Amino acid sequence: MKKDQRTPILVFILLSVASVFIWSLIKPEGYLIWILEVLPAVVLWIIVLAVYKRFRFTTLSYIVMAALSIMMFIGAHYTYSQVPLFDWIKDYFNLNRNHYDRFGHFLKGLFAIVIRELLLRLSPLKKGAWTTFITLSIALAISALYEIIEWAASAVSKDGKTSKQFLGTQGDIWDTQWDMTLLLIGSILALLLLSKYHNKQLKKLD
Repeated sequence: MKKDQRTPILVFILLSVASVFIWSLIKPEGYLIWILEVLPAVVLWIIVLAVYKRFRFTTLSYIVMAALSIMMFIGAHYTYSQVPLFDWIKDYFNLNRNHYDRFGHFLKGLFAIVIRELLLRLSPLKKGAWTTFITLSIALAISALYEIIEWAASAVSKDGKTSKQFLGTQGDIWDTQWDMTLLLIGSILALLLLSKYHNKQLKKLD
């Protein structure tokens, strides 16, 4: 494969992710909860780097993966219910909880762009309504699977504090439903706002 002209940008993205990862590792709230929270992002980047020579994503997709990874590393360092900025927002606006977790699930809607790219490049699907529908369905399925994994990990955990932090419900019985709803909204907005730009990047990549 010929040399990728985006290499400086991609190196910057990778270094940014690695830097926040290292910062996150230094004296987190707890190492067990840290491992649980960073694991999905670490696995994602292992796969992305392993297939880089055979399959290179658009720059937009790499930026999305970097942004989501950094968001997860920050949440892992403090735990999602104790991120300082959102504690300040909670106190300033007299809210009943730290909303970093909710913000994180909304932001994860950006991953719909990565899913869309995989569908357009690796399947017979073309741009259109069916691709959008399937992209949203997969995004919701991933969200549901993650909620199940959170529940399963908490159910088998012998550390009650870690279990509570990993679930991150903060006493809200509808937390799971909120998380999935916000991801769906984020996914819809990501596709509405970024699909045209994504198409341009896909065309350049071709």
